[in-house]
Amino acid sequence: MLHKKIEALRPNSQATLTTYIIENSAEIEVNRLRPAVIICPGGGYEMLSDREAEPIAIRMMSFGFQAFVLHYSIKPAVYPIALTELATAVQLVRQQHEAWHVDPDKIIVAGFSAGGHLAANLGVSWQEPFLSELLDGQKEEWMPNGLLLSYPVLSSGKFAHEGSFQSLLADAYEEQKDALSLEHLVSAQTPPTFLWHTLEDGLVAAENSLMFAEQLRKYDVPYEMHIFPRGGHGLSLGTKETANDGIHNIEPSVVSWPDLFADWVKWNI
Repeated sequence: MLHKKIEALRPNSQATLTTYIIENSAEIEVNRLRPAVIICPGGGYEMLSDREAEPIAIRMMSFGFQAFVLHYSIKPAVYPIALTELATAVQLVRQQHEAWHVDPDKIIVAGFSAGGHLAANLGVSWQEPFLSELLDGQKEEWMPNGLLLSYPVLSSGKFAHEGSFQSLLADAYEEQKDALSLEHLVSAQTPPTFLWHTLEDGLVAAENSLMFAEQLRKYDVPYEMHIFPRGGHGLSLGTKETANDGIHNIEPSVVSWPDLFADWVKWNI
């Protein structure tokens, strides 16, 4: 049985968290706790892609995961508003883990494109004092246990998707962009990470994932990365279900990524 509900997040914020909860059954395992995946759709911090929202949640549920879609604040909202919203979403899921049948030690933050920047930003910053100053509670409450980064915007350097950083930072773009090049913020406290990208991505270069993975390796953070040979940006599931107009963004070579991710969760989170 599926229970779907939209939860309001922070006061004075338009952000919402849509919950996709698989209810427990006395016939199966009445006290089951499941991994949770909190999904941050992409859209360059200017819009939020429906193609990377509910279809991803439904696919995650097919593996027995509880799924959540965060509709976070975008332009003209600026950093760190969306980051505090994501941290609050993780905190809320952990606080409600019994009611929502979630394993509080298996909360994964997933991001697509610019949503990948948001997810990774929490992954590298959850322990930082500035978040504790902005939020109520303890930093362990908004700590993700894992990251899923799909063709993520990560670097503001040579391989940057400049539009995402310009939308996120607005007038502070030149001043703050280097500080939000996330490959430089990886530490031993970054959670285990699953990344995938395509070599043919002409909008967000695969080097974003490659450089981030290099730093994960440096700090001995467990990770799995898949660089698929074909496909452009924004593939989502790579199937007709998430194709733009039922035609674009179909790429058979990447459709295995959800299964690879589910196996990774089983053995690593």
